[in-house]
Order: sequence, then C-alpha cells, then structure tokens
Amino acid sequence: MARTNDDMLMEDELAAMFGDEPDTTSIIDRTSKAPLDVEPSDEGDDGWDNTDDFPGQLAVDVYETADKLVVKARTAGISKSDLNVTIADNILTISGILSGGEDENATAWHIQECYWGEFSRTIALPVQVKEEEGAVKAELKDGVLTIMFDKEENNNIKTIQIN
Repeated sequence: MARTNDDMLMEDELAAMFGDEPDTTSIIDRTSKAPLDVEPSDEGDDGWDNTDDFPGQLAVDVYETADKLVVKARTAGISKSDLNVTIADNILTISGILSGGEDENATAWHIQECYWGEFSRTIALPVQVKEEEGAVKAELKDGVLTIMFDKEENNNIKTIQIN
C-alpha cells in the first residue's frame, strides 16, 4: 500500500503532539536500511524477561477417561534425562531443561522465538488419583510426554447434617 501525503502529514502532526521530530526520510529510505545490530547486554537489565528468574511454562492437556486421568505435554527436543516428573498430594509437577538454543558463535540475533532453558509446570489434578507405583504410567514418544493415572475410587461420600 502506497503512502499518501495525507499519511505523512498525519505522522508529522502526531510527532509534533508527542514532541518527536518528524521523520523526513522517505518510506523507501526507511525500509531499505539494514537490520540493526544489537549488542547483547551482560548487565541483564535489557527490558526483556529474565529467564533465570522465571522459568518457562509447559503447556499441558488434562482429560479423563472412564478409569484414567491423562496429562499430555509437548516436550519436543527434551530428552528423558532432562525431564523430572513428581506427584505428591494430588499435585503434579513436570520440570526440566530444554537445551540446545545457545550458540556461542552468534554475533547478533534477528529472531529468537524458541524457548531454551528451564521450564516447570505444577498442576493440581482435578480428580483424586492413585499415586503409588504401578498406578501411574509415563511415556515420552514423538515429543509428547503422556502421564496416565489410575483414578481413585472415592465412595466415601458423607452427608452432613445441617442444623
């Protein structure tokens, strides 16, 4: 879409309202410039999320069948040795490290959308499950971690008398 003089006038008016100098370069000059080289900061205060403080979150699907509770997580690129799965008091935690995104030879990043580093996800399971060995099965296949729990049969429903 070509820019008109009206677009440039509006841009100049907005720049004047917000105290910016109007951009006098043509649209061709502005779009033909090479990408900016941004030097990485060692100080860690670059305005971006600091992954050391906040580990990435793992996306999960949780669903029930007649006798199982199933948790699935996409874990492509993560080896079994880099995964840690724990359960205690019906709270499931999946954590680990996704390594391989570092490249010491990179001089400038142009796009970095993939998450690399520590991740963690803690889920309060929606139904009671059996936590003992044999009642839980975990499998890592084709980049998907599947954890299947036998559901706990809870027939201990008690009626509470209202006074």
